[in-house]
Amino acid sequence: MTNVTAVLEFRLLGFSSNPHCQILLFTVFLVIYILTILGNITIISVVTLEPRLHSPMYKFLKNLSFLEVCYTTTIVPKLLANLLAKRKSISFSGCMAQLYYFISLGATECYLLAVMAYDRFLAVCEPLHYGMTMTAESYTRLAVGSWVTGVFTGFLPCLMVSRLHFCSYNLIDHFFCDISPLLKLSCSDTTVTEAVIFILSLLVLSSCFLLTLVSYLLIILSILKIPSASGKRITFSTCSSHLMVVTIYYGTMISMYVRPTYNLSSELNKAVSVLYTVVTPLLNPVIYSLRNKAFKKALEKIVIRHHRLRSL
Repeated sequence: MTNVTAVLEFRLLGFSSNPHCQILLFTVFLVIYILTILGNITIISVVTLEPRLHSPMYKFLKNLSFLEVCYTTTIVPKLLANLLAKRKSISFSGCMAQLYYFISLGATECYLLAVMAYDRFLAVCEPLHYGMTMTAESYTRLAVGSWVTGVFTGFLPCLMVSRLHFCSYNLIDHFFCDISPLLKLSCSDTTVTEAVIFILSLLVLSSCFLLTLVSYLLIILSILKIPSASGKRITFSTCSSHLMVVTIYYGTMISMYVRPTYNLSSELNKAVSVLYTVVTPLLNPVIYSLRNKAFKKALEKIVIRHHRLRSL
């Protein structure tokens, strides 16, 4: 008979037990985390302070940047602490809380990216009706709807995982409390839990990805109808940065969670997880700031204004 005991805490194995490697990883992840926070806060500040960026596209971008700050903060601070700690532990309640926020914020990002694609579709394909369709009220409904739906999406998977039995072996072969290693660690029958999480992941990721894909296919078809090459280039430039973020995010998330079984090797699992928990939140401000002329002009304007005020 399986020895089932109440697990009060888990131990996260992380990446490596080599002290020198841990210090190197700590430095790399700390630098990335600081740049991520600073970059996304910069986007939030610029969009807030510059009236010309108070359009729905930039307001959605501000939502996305705030989400990225929350998303990476759910994972990275604990990762950094464990890289320096001898006992790399996390309480059971802390693990479930981290899992919930990870799933909820991840789902919210899917909804926001789909909504942003829809916004770009309206702007490019229906420019004459864009102002009437994407009103301030419409923006608020879509933004709030994305957040609320994301919050509720995280409840069921977290509840089902928290109700599983965990035996005396409490070592999680990962750097945070993800679904896959927790299911592997459980001594309960996880068939139903795996099936429900797979179906939910399939519904959320596939529906959001298909909506985003259809929006961009229609945008590309609309761009191809523009007679001038400069017109095509200008129109596509408004969408290319968003398309890059979408490709990176959905590519990693679908490869991880839209699978009927969780049989990915632990090392590959960790490597892919680093992409969407650490790297992608950093790429968001880099891609949007470097590839968006309107944003760069607004940033320059704010910096010059601040410099003038300080010189007075």
